Amino acid sequence: MQWLQLLIDASREGSAIVEDALIESGAVSVTLEDAADQPIFAPGVGERPLWDNCVVKALFSADSDTDQIAAQLCTAIQPQPAVRWELLEDKDWSQEWKKYFQPVKCGDRLWICPSWIDPPEPDGINLSLDPGLAFGTGSHPTTHLCLRWLDQQDLVGKTIIDYGCGSGILGIAALLLGAEQVIAIDNDPQALLASRDNAQRNNIADEKLITYLPDEIPSGLSADVMLANILAAPLIQLAPGISNLTATGGTLCLSGLLQSQIDDVCAPYLQHFDFSAPTIESDWTQLSGYKVR
Repeated sequence: MQWLQLLIDASREGSAIVEDALIESGAVSVTLEDAADQPIFAPGVGERPLWDNCVVKALFSADSDTDQIAAQLCTAIQPQPAVRWELLEDKDWSQEWKKYFQPVKCGDRLWICPSWIDPPEPDGINLSLDPGLAFGTGSHPTTHLCLRWLDQQDLVGKTIIDYGCGSGILGIAALLLGAEQVIAIDNDPQALLASRDNAQRNNIADEKLITYLPDEIPSGLSADVMLANILAAPLIQLAPGISNLTATGGTLCLSGLLQSQIDDVCAPYLQHFDFSAPTIESDWTQLSGYKVR
């Protein structure tokens, strides 16, 4: 089936009106994209950040009456927008994203490989991954920084907590690198499902990766290595819990923050941890420390 795509330029303030008008005109989907390569690094919890200038894209069936839709939009949106139509070729859009996900080498030993692509180094440590609806493919700087850090650690026999596990990529990497057990924690049940699925994909026994929602964490749980690749605000908010779950003498790896947020994120952890120099990639930062008290 072919589709028609309509494109309208909109400001941040006007994008909601354009989006509502497109839905009222019969669009089967509406997507907002950046029109000027403006980064949005770390939105607050519950925020829906937008760029100053957006391109609003709407999908319509190929037999739609484009003149009628344009007339409806000109009535609903003032000033009248300039509309552009494109004919989209027939594709399986649910699978289209996969072409942007390629094998990634993280450090000296570890490869992150899409489950549908053969590993570049078959004899290496290869993590086969299908992120599904969960965050984490290894390509984003925050995840890549954590994976490179893990590749440098001696994890043999250690218990790991992956707080905010997403696709399970960090915890599974730790297991493949020698960890004894991973406790994967996330507030999204879909993330816990993706983590278990990816563990099975990598032939990891069920008892090696245990998943919990935050309110299900058992008392007395502690980890030799704590991983938390989230964002600055939740890293600060969760600092007491993350600190308590890390054993004295254990190691902490934090990521998901910007270079400008280092001091704010470190502050609530300093009573327990001594930090090493941060590692920075494309303004994103990874922090590591040892729990000394």
